[in-house]
Amino acid sequence: MKTIHCNHLNEISNSAELILDLCRGIDVWVFKGEMGAGKTTLIKAISAVLEVNDPVSSPTFSIVNEYATKDARMIYHFDFYRIEDPMEAVEIGVEEYFDSGHYCFVEWAEKIPSFLPDEFALIEIEKGEKEMREISVKIIHQ
Repeated sequence: MKTIHCNHLNEISNSAELILDLCRGIDVWVFKGEMGAGKTTLIKAISAVLEVNDPVSSPTFSIVNEYATKDARMIYHFDFYRIEDPMEAVEIGVEEYFDSGHYCFVEWAEKIPSFLPDEFALIEIEKGEKEMREISVKIIHQ
């Protein structure tokens, strides 16, 4: 496990390249943290490093957003906050997305635990005093 300390929320973006290095070879990344911790901010920063052409925003209402990178690679960004039944994830094809070989960035994965792959990156963001954040990165093997 690697822990990254940020003194301000705007420093989260400075962590993007380090997190990419730590999670190389892993397609599904779970972002965990309370509302407002900076999950989407971090996903935006990582997407910028990956040279995403599309605007990156939280897919709270659409459940999944698809982004294309400069080299035409796809990134899928999920937000399961609003689902009430894990089977809703199956209906949108979550298993196919996770098996696609493309990056899948997942917020609120605790709503769909049985659909997570055997291996994924867990990126936890914890709010500290004021704007401080602590980001923990670990690879999970189930």
